[in-house]
Amino acid sequence: MKVGFVDYFLDEWHANNFPEWLAKASNGEVEIAYAYAKIDSPNGGMTTDEWCAKFGVQRINTIEELTEKSDVIVVLSPDNPEYHEELCQVPLSSGKPVYVDKTFAETKEIAERIFAVAKKHNTPCYSASGLRFAEEYLAFEKGSAQNIVSYGGGRIETYSVHQVEPIIYMMGTNIARVMFTGTDAYQSYVCEFSDGRRAFVSHHPGWSCPFGMVIDFGNDNTKIVNGSNYQENFAADMVRFFKTGVPTIAPEETITGIAVIEAAKKAEKSPGTWVEV
Repeated sequence: MKVGFVDYFLDEWHANNFPEWLAKASNGEVEIAYAYAKIDSPNGGMTTDEWCAKFGVQRINTIEELTEKSDVIVVLSPDNPEYHEELCQVPLSSGKPVYVDKTFAETKEIAERIFAVAKKHNTPCYSASGLRFAEEYLAFEKGSAQNIVSYGGGRIETYSVHQVEPIIYMMGTNIARVMFTGTDAYQSYVCEFSDGRRAFVSHHPGWSCPFGMVIDFGNDNTKIVNGSNYQENFAADMVRFFKTGVPTIAPEETITGIAVIEAAKKAEKSPGTWVEV
């Protein structure tokens, strides 16, 4: 199975690691065969040609040609989601399975537009945080949590997806509003569900804080978990999607996650005030 990578620029962490993860998860059946990048690395990293030479991938100069040659397409650009809508247009018009990297879109409106293209052309499509597939989270019944306190490193705009998507998996999509509760130095916010349940999200500066959760299931049943084996589970799920064309995560869940992150960024401008999702 030949996979085509579409990226803003290729020398980034996901593009550098996905080839090995997918090959291992598929016992070598899945091969990154083609790659397109809009620009060379702006950070002093490898050029597109250098990246392709290192990974033994054929450089393709247009998204149209890459989409035609590939069995499935992976749209990357993980730290530049502002390019996803542009980069997705041709792949999502192809009818071939398309995985879109996190964070799916900058706003709920854009997320809805991207999924609308996929629906119009009957193209299987999904997006996911890798941490959504952590061993501990998958062991719990979907939608069964009553309250969650989630913690992790990085800022809202880039890494909230790793906290919000597991919250949606374990608590549902009926998040009604968000309030920012942090400071200039520390980002945190609370998500309130339409039935009154709440999830608390905290972003700690730097990378020394792992991602984890305290999950309350009611009846004095509380679990403290850290995400493990998520990379292996995530890669296995991508391979399954490539083979079946059946997404694991419904568009509604992805769109809700984007809406929450968008609301959290708005709420940061007026701490202590509820912002509707």
